[in-house]
Amino acid sequence: QVQLVESGGGLVQAGDSLRLSCAASGRSIYAIGWFRQAPGKEREGVSCISIRVGNTYYADSVKGRFTISRDNAKIAVYLQMNSLKPEDTAVYYCATRRAYGGGCSLEGSWYNYWGQGTQVTVSS
Repeated sequence: QVQLVESGGGLVQAGDSLRLSCAASGRSIYAIGWFRQAPGKEREGVSCISIRVGNTYYADSVKGRFTISRDNAKIAVYLQMNSLKPEDTAVYYCATRRAYGGGCSLEGSWYNYWGQGTQVTVSS
């Protein structure tokens, strides 16, 4: 079994920064993805990283503003979010999967385990 715990959310103003953390435990972790869901909207893949190789991917909506990174020793993944916009307001989730999948994905169906989420609110 895998446990994922997100932290770092909060209320900020437009243009501010936040760093989200995802701490993983339980079994080998090969990839972690960050997703977000705003009220009334579908879940959106934000970014992902393959733990061993470090390949990263970003949604177009966050490219140039968000940076995903990993700490293999701690089995933690971070999402540095800069130049935040009101449209970034959402609950942010991290996710991982049971087996090695050859990288990572921004598709939610690729993942098996999800954290409980952390709220990010950006005021204008």
